[in-house]
Amino acid sequence: MDEATAFAPGHVTAFFAPYPDRDPVRSGSRGAGIALSDGVEVTVTPAAAGEPDRPDDAGLASLELDGAAAEMEPVSRVLAELNVAAEVEVDSDVPVGAGFGVSGAAALGTALAANAAFDLDRSENDLVRVAHAAEAAAGTGLGDVVGQFRGGLPVRLEPGAPGYGRMDGVPARPRIEYVSFGELSTERVLGGDLDPVREAGEAALTRLMRAPDELELFAAGREFAGEAGLLVPEVAEAVEAVEAEGGLASMAMLGRTVYALGTGLSDAGYDTEACPVHPTGATLRTEG
Repeated sequence: MDEATAFAPGHVTAFFAPYPDRDPVRSGSRGAGIALSDGVEVTVTPAAAGEPDRPDDAGLASLELDGAAAEMEPVSRVLAELNVAAEVEVDSDVPVGAGFGVSGAAALGTALAANAAFDLDRSENDLVRVAHAAEAAAGTGLGDVVGQFRGGLPVRLEPGAPGYGRMDGVPARPRIEYVSFGELSTERVLGGDLDPVREAGEAALTRLMRAPDELELFAAGREFAGEAGLLVPEVAEAVEAVEAEGGLASMAMLGRTVYALGTGLSDAGYDTEACPVHPTGATLRTEG
């Protein structure tokens, strides 16, 4: 058994209608998002004898996030479900806790890399199901994993992991700019009253599927952020600044992050990060 590395794109959720379920495989959301070429790389190494404390146990021996010791419940759940013990290194190009789906990317990358490192012979859909269920059970997301696996501009038509959920996509690959103002608790929002969010998300999905292009994706996301009552002041200010310059922007769900089409944020005077849409979704890194 050798170490293996996988990449999962960052994922910005434009809008969502949450549908939690007691079964985390069925739990999920309808909605749409953007898979970014900036993302998360995960390296899984089989744990040495004696790690964890009980050497025959499956689970997380250690985890480093951008070089520092950290805890990520979805990653621990993935390894436990796969019945392996491993050390995990997570390196993220995007901010953590700011609406880029880092926990989902880490879970998905761990599943793909562990499958290779331990020769588990699991199928792709099986691994996505494991990662999606781990993230849903941890309360850190409801739709990032399936979007990160698909890539592009994914649309979640039905909630849940493969076998339950149903996917489509917007056939475009625009340049995306983004700027982050900090973290926003996904667990806090998902643990609150979901009815207004669900209603706004369903309306946004209906709007997008009538005209599935990147302009409508951004417009539907912008309308959703306002209707769902999720906009925070610094994000609203940046979105309005982009719109004043004739651009399209909205808030990443869920984080204090603004994403914009093309050069919208830089045209409005913001110092931004930029990247293309990631076309193919999560994958193993090749050796050499």
